[in-house]
Amino acid sequence: MSKKIALVAALLVLATPGGDPPAFTPRVEVHGDLARAAHVAVVVPGSDVDDQRFTATVGRMARDLHASVGRDDVAVVAWLGYRTPSGLGVDAAGGRLARAGAVALTEYVRTLPGHVHLLCHSYGSVVCGLAQPHVDDVVLLGSPGVRVDSVASGARVWAARGGRDWTRWVPSVRLGDLGHGADPVDPAFGARVFDVGDIRHDEYFREGTASLRALARIAVGETP
Repeated sequence: MSKKIALVAALLVLATPGGDPPAFTPRVEVHGDLARAAHVAVVVPGSDVDDQRFTATVGRMARDLHASVGRDDVAVVAWLGYRTPSGLGVDAAGGRLARAGAVALTEYVRTLPGHVHLLCHSYGSVVCGLAQPHVDDVVLLGSPGVRVDSVASGARVWAARGGRDWTRWVPSVRLGDLGHGADPVDPAFGARVFDVGDIRHDEYFREGTASLRALARIAVGETP
């Protein structure tokens, strides 16, 4: 019990409110022919992504994934449909932004054709965990927790964490609205865990990695 109290205390230390955030502008970028796609992969980013950092973060992830898939019947979407947390403040430890993102993501997915596969990175996995829209696959990458106790979706739910990903140190606890609870790579959660090698938190979509190759296979309905 004392260990859990210490972990919760660590969350409270991180949860320090910042100043007023800048205005948020949603942004969506599509790689491939969305209208004709048989498969649509949607990349949902985590913290510290905004319009200025879009191209270097979620935009790059989607672009590299589309290149790795290499098929004309697949579209990959870089989806920035919610305000992401900034740094390690109260928003990163809380669920306010994830709840808003979940609503926006669910609405967006309803507009998509074909088989839909969600690839959710970091805090984006919290968004996907709360959204639970009707899709073929949900992939939880470098997740700090998903705010649900176990797999409850009809989709195939996958989870992975790189060997050098700092999220392995995030406590799987909740105190009020702080902390994101269950770790999706824990066998008790019920996700299909796959190996991505000894990568860091920002390397899941890096060119040439086993992780990117696995994601490319999931994006077309195959297994990692």
